[in-house]
Amino acid sequence: MRVKRLPLGFVFRSRAKEEKAATAGSPTDSSQPRDPQAPKGRPTPKRSQAQSQRRSVAHTPTTRKEAAKRQREDRRSALERQRQALASGDERYLPARDKGPVRKFARNFVDSRFNIAEYFLPMAVFILVLSVIQVPSLQNIALLLWLVVIVLIVLDSIVSAVRLKKALRERFGDENKRGAIAYALMRSLQMRRLRLPKPQVKRGERP
Repeated sequence: MRVKRLPLGFVFRSRAKEEKAATAGSPTDSSQPRDPQAPKGRPTPKRSQAQSQRRSVAHTPTTRKEAAKRQREDRRSALERQRQALASGDERYLPARDKGPVRKFARNFVDSRFNIAEYFLPMAVFILVLSVIQVPSLQNIALLLWLVVIVLIVLDSIVSAVRLKKALRERFGDENKRGAIAYALMRSLQMRRLRLPKPQVKRGERP
């Protein structure tokens, strides 16, 4: 029996027609409905992506006035967080001068002690009242009290600085402690109820 051979061109044409028909029958990305907002040649974005993109576009300032307004709002919210942190002691939003374990230890060291310097303001008011009275003896007492108060504050500050320096060296070793002593002394000059950040330890409690 003799087998009939087909022409080579006929075989290739038939195979090409079959592949074309299979491609036309299978679903592709081009058959899916395209979002009219999606760029040509790109797939339709997911709903979550489209919502996030629209949200970012909506919140992006388009004019200089809107940008300035956004900056004022961000600055106002940052100041509000900072104010709350000063009242609660939250380290995340404290000003740079109050941040860090070294500054926190210095604050607790001052707040745990009785400091003569914190009573400087009421004593100064009392001495000024005495000095205003036109009585020589009272004016002499006022002058003497000025000297006594200043000497006591200086001595108390020196003792506090020496003890704090030793405590910082024992607690933090070679860690950067620059400015901690001056920071603590400035805090000791403030009345306890007016200190910011608010005291987190009681008097006599270990820092």
